[in-house]
Amino acid sequence: MKAKMNHLTKKQFLYWAVFPVFFLLSCSNNDKSDAYGQFEATETTISSQASGELLAFTVYEGSNLKPGEQVGLIDTTQLKLKKNELLAVLSSTEAKIDQINAEAEVLNEQLQTATINLQRIENLVKDEAGTRQQLDDTEGKVRTLRKQIEALKVQKKSVRAEINATRSRLEQLEEQLNDAYVVNPVMGTVLTTYVEPFELVGQGQPLYQIANLDTLELRIYVSGAQLPSVKLGQQVEVLIDKNAEENSSLSGRISWIASEAEFTPKMIQTKEERVTQVYAVKVKVPNTDGMIKIGMPGEVNF
Repeated sequence: MKAKMNHLTKKQFLYWAVFPVFFLLSCSNNDKSDAYGQFEATETTISSQASGELLAFTVYEGSNLKPGEQVGLIDTTQLKLKKNELLAVLSSTEAKIDQINAEAEVLNEQLQTATINLQRIENLVKDEAGTRQQLDDTEGKVRTLRKQIEALKVQKKSVRAEINATRSRLEQLEEQLNDAYVVNPVMGTVLTTYVEPFELVGQGQPLYQIANLDTLELRIYVSGAQLPSVKLGQQVEVLIDKNAEENSSLSGRISWIASEAEFTPKMIQTKEERVTQVYAVKVKVPNTDGMIKIGMPGEVNF
């Protein structure tokens, strides 16, 4: 009788020891969210468009920048010297046009006089009052003047081409001068800076990274069975960690659904689930209080 009682006691002990664990597992399975993922943002790397010493740089990690805000300046001394040199060349070349116009005006007056003389001599020759030598000399002078005028026109075209080339170089130089001003192109928060003031930077060198944190995207993965219940523009519940035991509930909107399946990323799923093909989905979530951080895990209930 004693042995039987001990046997029952052991069975009862095992039952009451295992039941709470089973109950907790059952509860936890029921409390699982529909999908999991990490928050991300569109991160933009702003690079230098010019080369030289970074004379000014007012970008700091965590600072909020607006589009069109000037945040830096690269040394433009050499560029300005080149610009002044080109302006002098342009002024000198444009003066050649005035000189050519003046010469052409004198030659046109001479041609007009020579043409009148030619007509007069032609009439004298007809009346046998002039010589053939006089006619040939006057015709030669008219031809020479016309050739000189044509030569000036060609020279004028060449000078104008030189002026246009100089102006084009000035426009390029002006763009280089504008590129020396570091202007922030997008609204957002600075995530990382890569340079310090007075460093030498090269064209294309990254200066800082910025992202708009007002709205973040939670990239999640859903199975093929869940896909029919997921639609663009759908409002969903998003959960983030409030503390070790509680979650905060936020509202999100599905903004993108992948058209092709892929294997579940290794970084957020177990080895057994990694062999399953899933569809990536992005959920836009307003970050009004700044609670959400890039890389933070999140959960979604459809």
